[in-house]
Amino acid sequence: MANSRIPTAKYRVGQMVDFVPSQRGLAASARSYKIVKLLPSEGGERLYRIKTIAEVFERIARESELLTTSSPV
Repeated sequence: MANSRIPTAKYRVGQMVDFVPSQRGLAASARSYKIVKLLPSEGGERLYRIKTIAEVFERIARESELLTTSSPV
């Protein structure tokens, strides 16, 4: 039985994306990030765990903060 309430993910694990934080003061050290994990939605918006080689930590980003990357990586 399919659960139609689960929003479909726009991005997939392993995909490279551009991260554009929506909050001021939350500077990203890089622009290109890799999707590490799909997370449950919060407030009706899909969340993703993302990582860049420029940082030692992972971030959590809302789908609205991500864009299909223009990088050839």
